[in-house]
Amino acid sequence: MIHNIHFAQYVPPTSFHTLAVTNITLAAGAVAGTICQHKAAAAETLTISIPIEMPSNSIALNGAKLASIEIDYQVLIAALTSLTPVVNLVTRGIESAVATVAAQTFTQSPTLANSLTVDKHKLVLTITTPFWMLNTQYVICQLTAVCPGTTTLDLLAAVANFTFRA
Repeated sequence: MIHNIHFAQYVPPTSFHTLAVTNITLAAGAVAGTICQHKAAAAETLTISIPIEMPSNSIALNGAKLASIEIDYQVLIAALTSLTPVVNLVTRGIESAVATVAAQTFTQSPTLANSLTVDKHKLVLTITTPFWMLNTQYVICQLTAVCPGTTTLDLLAAVANFTFRA
């Protein structure tokens, strides 16, 4: 039996999905050999959906138990006006049923004020009540960033931290 509390899964920026934005492109990262989604300077609200890929299981208390999500990004030129994270646990709909979405509670580090500044950031969302992933569920983390006209933003990566049991 495996029971490891230190598993992690990288989510590349190519898996991120942005809504209603025309000023975002895949680009080389600021560090050689890296990639990012780059939002060019424009006053707009950007919604970023990040699918959190983890092993799940049909048997309760097996597979992955989500503990936290880390999101790496860089704010350039001017600070963000706001940044709002949400962690949604989605239960798949079957047959004629629709999917259900339940927002999960979490603590955030750094603080909201510090996550807006011009700098490189690692936003850590620690799940208040960690949960085991069933094979009927998936997680989508969403960030809503309100950007002033001169702000550029590089979305670099995400990492899901979880316990793995099999």
